[in-house]
Amino acid sequence: MLAALPFNHTPPSVMHIDFNSCFAGIEQQANPLLRGKPVAVAAYTTPSGCIIAPSVEAKKLGIKVGMRVKDGKLLYKDLIVLPPDPWKYRNVHIKLRRILSDYTSDLTPKSIDEFVLNIGLRKTSMRSLAQDIKKRIREEVGDWLTVSVGIAPNRFLAKLASSFHKPDGLDEIYAGNYLNCYRKLMLTDLPYIKVRNALRLGSVGINSVLDFYRAPLWKLKAAFASINSYYWYLRLRGYEIDDVSFARRSYGNSYALPKPYSEIRDLSPIISKLTEKMGFRLRHAGYMAKGIYLAVGYRNGFFWHKGMTFEKEFFESGEIYRKVLRILYLAPYKYPVRDIFVSVFNLKKIASLQLDFFNDVERKMRLSEGVDRINERWGNFIIAPARMFLGEKEMVPDRIAFGGVKELEEFTIAP
Repeated sequence: MLAALPFNHTPPSVMHIDFNSCFAGIEQQANPLLRGKPVAVAAYTTPSGCIIAPSVEAKKLGIKVGMRVKDGKLLYKDLIVLPPDPWKYRNVHIKLRRILSDYTSDLTPKSIDEFVLNIGLRKTSMRSLAQDIKKRIREEVGDWLTVSVGIAPNRFLAKLASSFHKPDGLDEIYAGNYLNCYRKLMLTDLPYIKVRNALRLGSVGINSVLDFYRAPLWKLKAAFASINSYYWYLRLRGYEIDDVSFARRSYGNSYALPKPYSEIRDLSPIISKLTEKMGFRLRHAGYMAKGIYLAVGYRNGFFWHKGMTFEKEFFESGEIYRKVLRILYLAPYKYPVRDIFVSVFNLKKIASLQLDFFNDVERKMRLSEGVDRINERWGNFIIAPARMFLGEKEMVPDRIAFGGVKELEEFTIAP
């Protein structure tokens, strides 16, 4: 029998930085009158709106992400509920990224409020670097803002360490303390281990994080029945297997309608704005697409969806919009719509554009890039199709995604 792989004894060089109560904390930084009070940023401030960021004070009262505004106010009737202000959050994100870039060029934004730094060889200790980063954030971004920092030999354990003492924590997992860290944890305290995986592990006699770490590979294979067994075996021993970039499969946007629209003329401005945002992201990442998927949820509970693949690649927002409408006309229902989701798939990198006899493809690309640069410089939708404004103002408000913000930093970091 092969001996168990020992824990990685390499000095920790990975740092995970997690912004505490990101959106709510930024609102408190911007408005000192909100500091120290229970605050929640919600997708909508109406009673059925979903809370997306409770402040530290609100979390102490049991108010959580995903909770409805009305339920939050049942826990604390004076809860201050604010709508999102994405531009404010992006600006803070950019400032954070500029600070972190001073410490390493190997910087990965995992979401708008999470970063991974691979520091590598260094003269100063990781803990000293983390303390310096915290200090600079207070001085250069905002004195009310805090981050929790985790240090470890790999990304997974660094993320785990960052969760130990929120808010404003600084913890490390390394060869000298990993067993003590594991003793204090339940399986569901581990990132990516939810109830289903915990039950799966329990079925083979793994009931704690220490059991998980000590389990031989054959037992993990019995639990996961996939390559994930090997990945977990390495993660818990401090070896890096998560520093992998997979090809993007699709880009999409969705919107929940505040009013029961059913006519295409009313849905058209919504679709226009969704496709403008999606087209911008597609082009900025350097992709074309050949497929479009549309899903529509109706207020009576019905659901309809359809995907189509087209002969030629496309990248222009107007072309995406026209193709989405073409699909929408095929919908058999005319019920009031609850939500719409659109995405593009079958992506291909724009390496060389296929010249079309009837369409000046290069000219269309230059025009799209010019509009993108103006919107990037002066704000979203400074230049936009007139059809987008035929409906009610701010029919599709600006949103910040919780993940996949690599494109955001790439095009907003320049002054």
